[in-house]
Amino acid sequence: MTRSTHDVSPGDHVCAVPLSEEQLWEVSADFVADGLDRNEQVLYFDDGTAEGVLGRLADDHVAVEGPLGTGQLAIVPAETTRAIFHTPLPEAREMMLARIDESAAAGWAGFRMTGQMSYGVDRQWPTTFVEYDSGLDGLVRDRGITALCLYDRRRYSDEQIERMRDVHRKELSVPTAYDDGLLRVVRTGLTSARLAGEVDHSNRPAIARLLESTLDDALRSHSAPTEIELNLASLRFIDVASAVSLVHAAEGFPDTHRLVLTDVRPGVVRVLDRCGAPFAAQLTVREAPARSGVPGAIRPAGGRHRGGGTAGVDADETPPDETLPDETLPDETLPDDGPALREAR
Repeated sequence: MTRSTHDVSPGDHVCAVPLSEEQLWEVSADFVADGLDRNEQVLYFDDGTAEGVLGRLADDHVAVEGPLGTGQLAIVPAETTRAIFHTPLPEAREMMLARIDESAAAGWAGFRMTGQMSYGVDRQWPTTFVEYDSGLDGLVRDRGITALCLYDRRRYSDEQIERMRDVHRKELSVPTAYDDGLLRVVRTGLTSARLAGEVDHSNRPAIARLLESTLDDALRSHSAPTEIELNLASLRFIDVASAVSLVHAAEGFPDTHRLVLTDVRPGVVRVLDRCGAPFAAQLTVREAPARSGVPGAIRPAGGRHRGGGTAGVDADETPPDETLPDETLPDETLPDDGPALREAR
Protein backbone atom coordinates (compact mmCIF):
# COMPACT_ATOMS: atom_id res chain seq x y z
CA MET A 1 0.00 0.00 0.00
CA THR A 2 1.07 3.59 -0.71
CA ARG A 3 -0.04 6.16 1.88
CA SER A 4 0.54 9.41 -0.01
CA THR A 5 0.70 10.70 -3.57
CA HIS A 6 4.11 12.12 -2.61
CA ASP A 7 5.37 8.53 -2.49
CA VAL A 8 4.43 7.96 -6.15
CA SER A 9 7.33 8.18 -8.61
CA PRO A 10 7.80 8.03 -12.40
CA GLY A 11 7.17 4.49 -13.59
CA ASP A 12 4.47 3.89 -10.98
CA HIS A 13 1.02 2.70 -12.03
CA VAL A 14 -1.13 3.23 -8.94
CA CYS A 15 -4.82 2.70 -8.26
CA ALA A 16 -7.13 4.10 -5.58
CA VAL A 17 -10.64 3.13 -4.54
CA PRO A 18 -12.17 6.25 -2.92
CA LEU A 19 -14.80 5.84 -0.23
CA SER A 20 -16.57 9.05 -1.27
CA GLU A 21 -16.51 11.96 -3.68
CA GLU A 22 -14.65 13.98 -1.06
CA GLN A 23 -11.85 11.40 -1.00
CA LEU A 24 -11.82 11.21 -4.80
CA TRP A 25 -11.33 15.00 -5.00
CA GLU A 26 -8.76 14.92 -2.20
CA VAL A 27 -6.60 12.19 -3.76
CA SER A 28 -6.88 13.60 -7.28
CA ALA A 29 -6.00 17.13 -6.19
CA ASP A 30 -2.98 15.90 -4.20
CA PHE A 31 -1.77 13.93 -7.22
CA VAL A 32 -2.22 16.91 -9.56
CA ALA A 33 -0.58 19.37 -7.15
CA ASP A 34 2.40 17.06 -6.66
CA GLY A 35 2.90 16.86 -10.42
CA LEU A 36 2.74 20.63 -10.79
CA ASP A 37 5.30 21.02 -8.00
CA ARG A 38 7.63 18.65 -9.85
CA ASN A 39 7.23 20.65 -13.08
CA GLU A 40 5.57 17.69 -14.75
CA GLN A 41 2.77 17.94 -17.27
CA VAL A 42 -0.48 16.63 -15.82
CA LEU A 43 -3.29 15.17 -17.91
CA TYR A 44 -6.66 14.85 -16.17
CA PHE A 45 -9.33 12.72 -17.83
CA ASP A 46 -12.67 14.20 -16.85
CA ASP A 47 -15.76 12.08 -16.40
CA GLY A 48 -17.80 14.60 -14.45
CA THR A 49 -15.30 15.10 -11.62
CA ALA A 50 -12.95 17.85 -12.84
CA GLU A 51 -14.91 20.68 -11.24
CA GLY A 52 -14.75 19.02 -7.83
CA VAL A 53 -11.01 18.44 -8.20
CA LEU A 54 -10.41 22.06 -9.21
CA GLY A 55 -12.46 23.11 -6.20
CA ARG A 56 -10.29 21.03 -3.89
CA LEU A 57 -7.15 22.53 -5.46
CA ALA A 58 -8.57 25.97 -4.71
CA ASP A 59 -9.20 24.91 -1.10
CA ASP A 60 -5.56 23.80 -0.93
CA HIS A 61 -4.40 27.19 -2.29
CA VAL A 62 -2.95 25.60 -5.42
CA ALA A 63 -3.11 28.14 -8.23
CA VAL A 64 -4.06 26.36 -11.47
CA GLU A 65 -4.94 29.26 -13.75
CA GLY A 66 -1.32 29.55 -14.89
CA PRO A 67 -0.81 25.81 -15.47
CA LEU A 68 -4.11 25.63 -17.36
CA GLY A 69 -2.94 28.51 -19.53
CA THR A 70 0.47 27.05 -20.31
CA GLY A 71 -0.83 23.53 -20.84
CA GLN A 72 1.07 22.11 -17.87
CA LEU A 73 -2.35 21.05 -16.59
CA ALA A 74 -4.62 19.80 -19.35
CA ILE A 75 -8.15 18.56 -18.76
CA VAL A 76 -9.53 16.12 -21.30
CA PRO A 77 -13.26 16.86 -21.74
CA ALA A 78 -15.74 14.23 -20.63
CA GLU A 79 -16.91 13.48 -24.16
CA THR A 80 -13.31 12.80 -25.25
CA THR A 81 -12.65 10.69 -22.17
CA ARG A 82 -15.73 8.61 -22.88
CA ALA A 83 -14.78 8.20 -26.53
CA ILE A 84 -11.45 6.65 -25.60
CA PHE A 85 -13.09 3.30 -24.98
CA HIS A 86 -14.42 3.27 -28.53
CA THR A 87 -10.82 3.46 -29.75
CA PRO A 88 -8.92 0.23 -30.47
CA LEU A 89 -6.12 -0.28 -27.97
CA PRO A 90 -3.21 -0.01 -30.48
CA GLU A 91 -4.59 3.30 -31.75
CA ALA A 92 -5.15 4.60 -28.22
CA ARG A 93 -1.57 3.62 -27.33
CA GLU A 94 -0.17 5.52 -30.31
CA MET A 95 -2.19 8.59 -29.36
CA MET A 96 -0.84 8.46 -25.82
CA LEU A 97 2.73 7.97 -27.00
CA ALA A 98 2.40 11.03 -29.20
CA ARG A 99 1.11 13.00 -26.24
CA ILE A 100 4.04 11.89 -24.06
CA ASP A 101 6.53 12.83 -26.80
CA GLU A 102 4.92 16.28 -27.11
CA SER A 103 5.24 16.76 -23.38
CA ALA A 104 8.94 15.88 -23.42
CA ALA A 105 9.55 18.16 -26.41
CA ALA A 106 7.87 21.01 -24.52
CA GLY A 107 10.46 20.64 -21.77
CA TRP A 108 8.31 19.32 -18.91
CA ALA A 109 10.23 17.33 -16.30
CA GLY A 110 7.83 14.40 -16.54
CA PHE A 111 4.35 13.30 -17.50
CA ARG A 112 1.52 12.05 -15.29
CA MET A 113 -2.13 11.26 -15.83
CA THR A 114 -5.17 10.54 -13.74
CA GLY A 115 -8.96 10.66 -13.85
CA GLN A 116 -12.12 8.90 -12.76
CA MET A 117 -13.17 7.09 -15.92
CA SER A 118 -16.19 5.01 -15.02
CA TYR A 119 -18.48 5.93 -17.92
CA GLY A 120 -19.77 2.81 -19.62
CA VAL A 121 -18.08 0.48 -17.19
CA ASP A 122 -20.79 -2.11 -17.77
CA ARG A 123 -20.91 -1.66 -21.53
CA GLN A 124 -19.16 -3.81 -24.11
CA TRP A 125 -16.51 -1.63 -25.73
CA PRO A 126 -14.06 -2.99 -28.30
CA THR A 127 -11.54 -3.37 -25.45
CA THR A 128 -12.33 -4.03 -21.79
CA PHE A 129 -11.24 -1.85 -18.89
CA VAL A 130 -8.83 -4.55 -17.76
CA GLU A 131 -7.20 -4.70 -21.20
CA TYR A 132 -6.88 -0.91 -21.30
CA ASP A 133 -5.30 -0.77 -17.87
CA SER A 134 -2.96 -3.64 -18.71
CA GLY A 135 -1.88 -1.75 -21.82
CA LEU A 136 -1.43 1.40 -19.76
CA ASP A 137 0.76 -0.50 -17.31
CA GLY A 138 3.16 -1.41 -20.10
CA LEU A 139 3.22 2.19 -21.30
CA VAL A 140 3.98 3.45 -17.78
CA ARG A 141 6.89 1.03 -17.46
CA ASP A 142 8.31 1.70 -20.94
CA ARG A 143 8.14 5.50 -20.82
CA GLY A 144 8.61 6.19 -17.12
CA ILE A 145 5.41 8.18 -16.69
CA THR A 146 3.16 8.25 -13.62
CA ALA A 147 -0.46 7.09 -13.63
CA LEU A 148 -3.16 7.09 -10.96
CA CYS A 149 -6.38 5.21 -11.77
CA LEU A 150 -9.45 5.88 -9.62
CA TYR A 151 -12.30 3.42 -9.20
CA ASP A 152 -15.48 4.76 -7.63
CA ARG A 153 -17.16 2.12 -5.47
CA ARG A 154 -20.55 3.45 -6.50
CA ARG A 155 -19.93 2.58 -10.16
CA TYR A 156 -17.82 -0.55 -9.95
CA SER A 157 -18.82 -3.86 -8.46
CA ASP A 158 -16.58 -5.51 -5.88
CA GLU A 159 -15.59 -8.08 -8.47
CA GLN A 160 -14.61 -5.39 -10.98
CA ILE A 161 -12.60 -3.51 -8.37
CA GLU A 162 -10.66 -6.63 -7.42
CA ARG A 163 -9.88 -7.30 -11.10
CA MET A 164 -8.61 -3.74 -11.51
CA ARG A 165 -6.52 -3.99 -8.35
CA ASP A 166 -4.78 -7.02 -9.83
CA VAL A 167 -3.65 -4.96 -12.82
CA HIS A 168 -1.89 -2.35 -10.69
CA ARG A 169 1.39 -2.73 -8.86
CA LYS A 170 0.49 -0.33 -6.05
CA GLU A 171 -2.65 0.93 -4.36
CA LEU A 172 -2.99 4.34 -2.76
CA SER A 173 -4.65 3.98 0.62
CA VAL A 174 -5.04 7.28 2.50
CA PRO A 175 -5.77 6.90 6.24
CA THR A 176 -9.31 8.01 7.05
CA ALA A 177 -10.66 8.97 10.46
CA TYR A 178 -14.29 9.23 9.29
CA ASP A 179 -16.12 9.22 5.98
CA ASP A 180 -19.89 8.86 5.59
CA GLY A 181 -20.09 10.13 2.01
CA LEU A 182 -21.23 13.53 3.25
CA LEU A 183 -18.41 14.45 5.61
CA ARG A 184 -14.79 13.28 5.41
CA VAL A 185 -12.36 13.67 8.31
CA VAL A 186 -8.62 13.03 7.98
CA ARG A 187 -6.21 13.26 10.91
CA THR A 188 -3.26 15.45 9.91
CA GLY A 189 -1.38 15.27 13.21
CA LEU A 190 -1.70 14.33 16.86
CA THR A 191 -3.86 17.38 17.56
CA SER A 192 -5.06 18.35 14.08
CA ALA A 193 -7.55 17.16 11.49
CA ARG A 194 -9.15 18.31 8.26
CA LEU A 195 -12.89 18.32 7.57
CA ALA A 196 -14.28 18.20 4.04
CA GLY A 197 -17.91 18.22 2.92
CA GLU A 198 -20.94 19.02 5.03
CA VAL A 199 -21.83 18.82 8.71
CA ASP A 200 -25.41 18.25 9.84
CA HIS A 201 -27.33 16.23 12.44
CA SER A 202 -26.24 12.91 10.92
CA ASN A 203 -22.52 13.35 11.52
CA ARG A 204 -22.47 15.93 14.33
CA PRO A 205 -21.68 13.20 16.92
CA ALA A 206 -18.59 12.21 14.92
CA ILE A 207 -17.19 15.74 15.31
CA ALA A 208 -17.89 15.65 19.04
CA ARG A 209 -16.03 12.33 19.35
CA LEU A 210 -13.13 13.68 17.29
CA LEU A 211 -12.73 16.72 19.54
CA GLU A 212 -13.03 14.66 22.70
CA SER A 213 -10.42 12.09 21.64
CA THR A 214 -8.04 14.72 20.22
CA LEU A 215 -8.19 16.83 23.37
CA ASP A 216 -7.60 13.69 25.44
CA ASP A 217 -4.53 12.86 23.34
CA ALA A 218 -3.21 16.39 23.81
CA LEU A 219 -3.73 16.34 27.57
CA ARG A 220 -1.94 12.99 27.91
CA SER A 221 1.11 14.15 25.96
CA HIS A 222 3.73 16.48 27.46
CA SER A 223 4.98 17.50 24.01
CA ALA A 224 1.70 17.90 22.12
CA PRO A 225 0.61 21.37 20.97
CA THR A 226 -1.93 23.12 23.15
CA GLU A 227 -4.02 24.05 20.12
CA ILE A 228 -6.53 21.54 18.74
CA GLU A 229 -6.72 22.52 15.08
CA LEU A 230 -9.48 21.74 12.61
CA ASN A 231 -8.85 22.82 9.02
CA LEU A 232 -12.21 23.73 7.47
CA ALA A 233 -11.01 24.83 4.02
CA SER A 234 -13.18 22.19 2.35
CA LEU A 235 -16.17 22.43 4.69
CA ARG A 236 -18.91 23.77 2.41
CA PHE A 237 -21.92 23.57 4.72
CA ILE A 238 -22.65 23.56 8.44
CA ASP A 239 -26.00 23.67 10.17
CA VAL A 240 -26.65 25.93 13.14
CA ALA A 241 -26.83 23.14 15.71
CA SER A 242 -23.42 21.87 14.62
CA ALA A 243 -21.95 25.36 14.83
CA VAL A 244 -23.37 25.71 18.35
CA SER A 245 -21.86 22.33 19.21
CA LEU A 246 -18.39 23.50 18.12
CA VAL A 247 -18.69 26.67 20.21
CA HIS A 248 -19.85 24.72 23.25
CA ALA A 249 -17.03 22.20 22.81
CA ALA A 250 -14.47 25.01 22.85
CA GLU A 251 -16.07 26.50 25.96
CA GLY A 252 -15.47 23.17 27.68
CA PHE A 253 -11.73 23.19 26.96
CA PRO A 254 -9.36 23.71 29.90
CA ASP A 255 -7.64 27.10 30.12
CA THR A 256 -4.41 25.51 28.87
CA HIS A 257 -5.85 24.51 25.49
CA ARG A 258 -7.71 26.12 22.62
CA LEU A 259 -9.82 24.97 19.69
CA VAL A 260 -8.53 26.63 16.52
CA LEU A 261 -10.58 26.55 13.31
CA THR A 262 -8.44 27.45 10.30
CA ASP A 263 -9.10 28.30 6.65
CA VAL A 264 -12.79 28.78 7.44
CA ARG A 265 -14.99 29.83 4.54
CA PRO A 266 -16.87 33.12 4.96
CA GLY A 267 -20.31 31.50 5.23
CA VAL A 268 -19.17 29.19 8.01
CA VAL A 269 -17.54 32.13 9.81
CA ARG A 270 -20.84 34.00 9.76
CA VAL A 271 -22.75 31.05 11.20
CA LEU A 272 -20.16 30.58 13.92
CA ASP A 273 -20.25 34.29 14.74
CA ARG A 274 -24.02 34.18 15.15
CA CYS A 275 -23.71 31.12 17.36
CA GLY A 276 -21.43 32.83 19.86
CA ALA A 277 -17.93 32.10 18.54
CA PRO A 278 -16.60 35.62 19.26
CA PHE A 279 -17.46 35.18 22.94
CA ALA A 280 -15.90 31.74 23.45
CA ALA A 281 -12.59 32.37 25.22
CA GLN A 282 -11.03 29.06 24.15
CA LEU A 283 -12.02 29.33 20.46
CA THR A 284 -10.08 30.94 17.61
CA VAL A 285 -11.59 31.22 14.13
CA ARG A 286 -9.24 32.05 11.26
CA GLU A 287 -11.03 32.92 8.04
CA ALA A 288 -9.70 31.54 4.77
CA PRO A 289 -7.99 34.00 2.42
CA ALA A 290 -9.78 34.89 -0.77
CA ARG A 291 -9.59 32.05 -3.25
CA SER A 292 -7.63 33.01 -6.34
CA GLY A 293 -5.79 31.45 -9.25
CA VAL A 294 -8.76 29.37 -10.46
CA PRO A 295 -10.88 30.57 -13.38
CA GLY A 296 -14.54 30.95 -12.54
CA ALA A 297 -16.39 30.22 -9.33
CA ILE A 298 -15.53 26.63 -8.51
CA ARG A 299 -18.25 24.79 -6.63
CA PRO A 300 -18.34 20.99 -6.49
CA ALA A 301 -21.44 19.52 -8.06
CA GLY A 302 -24.36 18.88 -5.77
CA GLY A 303 -24.73 22.33 -4.23
CA ARG A 304 -25.53 22.56 -0.56
CA HIS A 305 -27.00 19.95 1.72
CA ARG A 306 -29.79 20.52 4.17
CA GLY A 307 -30.50 17.85 6.71
CA GLY A 308 -32.91 17.38 9.56
CA GLY A 309 -34.72 20.64 8.95
CA THR A 310 -31.99 22.61 10.74
CA ALA A 311 -30.93 25.96 9.37
CA GLY A 312 -27.48 26.33 7.94
CA VAL A 313 -25.63 28.20 5.25
CA ASP A 314 -23.50 27.28 2.30
CA ALA A 315 -19.91 28.18 3.07
CA ASP A 316 -19.60 30.74 0.27
CA GLU A 317 -23.04 32.31 0.44
CA THR A 318 -23.80 35.61 2.15
CA PRO A 319 -26.99 35.30 4.23
CA PRO A 320 -29.17 38.33 4.95
CA ASP A 321 -27.90 40.41 7.89
CA GLU A 322 -31.14 40.09 9.78
CA THR A 323 -31.08 36.28 9.81
CA LEU A 324 -30.69 34.85 13.30
CA PRO A 325 -29.12 31.46 14.09
CA ASP A 326 -32.46 29.79 14.78
CA GLU A 327 -34.12 31.03 11.62
CA THR A 328 -34.18 29.22 8.32
CA LEU A 329 -31.93 30.81 5.74
CA PRO A 330 -33.06 31.37 2.13
CA ASP A 331 -33.37 28.25 0.02
CA GLU A 332 -32.46 29.66 -3.38
CA THR A 333 -30.72 27.43 -5.89
CA LEU A 334 -27.03 28.11 -6.31
CA PRO A 335 -25.82 28.76 -9.87
CA ASP A 336 -23.65 26.23 -11.58
CA ASP A 337 -21.00 28.57 -12.95
CA GLY A 338 -17.88 26.44 -12.98
CA PRO A 339 -14.81 27.19 -15.06
CA ALA A 340 -14.51 26.68 -18.76
CA LEU A 341 -12.17 23.73 -18.85
CA ARG A 342 -9.23 23.85 -21.18
CA GLU A 343 -9.35 21.05 -23.74
CA ALA A 344 -6.25 18.90 -24.04
CA ARG A 345 -4.53 19.28 -27.34
